[in-house]
Amino acid sequence: MASEIIQLELRKFVSPEYIFGIDARLMVANYCKQLGGRTVLLVSDAGIAKTPWLKEIENILKSQAINFHVFLNVSPNPRDFEVMEGVEVYLKNQCNLIIALGGGSVMDCAKGIGIVSTNGGTIDMYEGVDKINKPMPPLICIPTTAGTAADLSQFAIINRYNERYKMAIISKATVPDVALIDPFVLTTMDSFLTACTGMDALSHAFEAYVSNASSAFTDLYAIEAVKLIIHNLNASVEYPNNLQLRGKVMLGSLYAGLAFSNASLGCVHSMAHSLGGYLDLPHGECNAIILPHVVDFNYSSATEKYSNLSAAMGCCNKSTKKTDARKQLVNFLIDFRNSVNIKSTLGSNGVKPDIIPTLASKAINDPCNATNPRPPCKLDLECIYKEAI
Repeated sequence: MASEIIQLELRKFVSPEYIFGIDARLMVANYCKQLGGRTVLLVSDAGIAKTPWLKEIENILKSQAINFHVFLNVSPNPRDFEVMEGVEVYLKNQCNLIIALGGGSVMDCAKGIGIVSTNGGTIDMYEGVDKINKPMPPLICIPTTAGTAADLSQFAIINRYNERYKMAIISKATVPDVALIDPFVLTTMDSFLTACTGMDALSHAFEAYVSNASSAFTDLYAIEAVKLIIHNLNASVEYPNNLQLRGKVMLGSLYAGLAFSNASLGCVHSMAHSLGGYLDLPHGECNAIILPHVVDFNYSSATEKYSNLSAAMGCCNKSTKKTDARKQLVNFLIDFRNSVNIKSTLGSNGVKPDIIPTLASKAINDPCNATNPRPPCKLDLECIYKEAI
């Protein structure tokens, strides 16, 4: 309507070229040639090596006479020294393009390799926002999970292993050149990984939507992501070979990635990064556990937006009293994570009360806090950790 007020503050929106749909992965050689790839570093991990996907990509590259070298030494929560090992392989073989085939850990490691290979030094030099001066080599991402959206984002998350924390590298330079987003590869994910990555995507959408850097553009993607994930993740876990279900969750992950890459995140991710770095816990599971507690903490600072999210999920309507709506939303998120069989707590994952101050002291320095709708202090994060135990 003509009387509606729209947001007119300056906002920018960055995304890679992406191809979505069945068999998108098979276009990898075409893009290697378009991007001038002579010798390719193919980054993946041991888990993907046990699926058909790595051999398939190798065969595609061979069929097109594209020279490549494989780097598989990537852990969940990728370590800084693994990035440096990858850089050594990249430089030794005079590579000029990177393919990342895997989940978020593989894609983040590939970004780290790209950063250092052209900028020099060590990966920790680029922690923070806009610290990368030279463009990375061309990067093609083929995600094998539906959740992290590292194939779309301006983020690279690397574990500083000796310091036991995950650093965030945020820069337009880390946005891949192209993402080949193929729901077919999700059929090899087990149910727990499907659930965890789906909850990661849901957390992306939630945090982007209430972010103080959100915009009309990111809100569109975030709210659609929430609908797709809430209405399809359970069935995707139950029917892993149903490509329509896999496709809907992967589309939700794509939308959430476009949203958070441009609106950034919040305390869910700052706290999950701390847990992943200090205790090496699965990122998606951490997000699933923490999300309801952060929503409870944030609610009074983003009431209208949380009300919109509740309505999109069918949790409650806008006429529900504020106190009831808050409780219903928090309980809905707890019930939803339980329904996809993520029933753990931080306590059952080895978090003891005595390490909470350490976790909070690491989390409070994470740049994701800057866009949380309610600015946290260290004590706030300690309280949220305690609630999630």
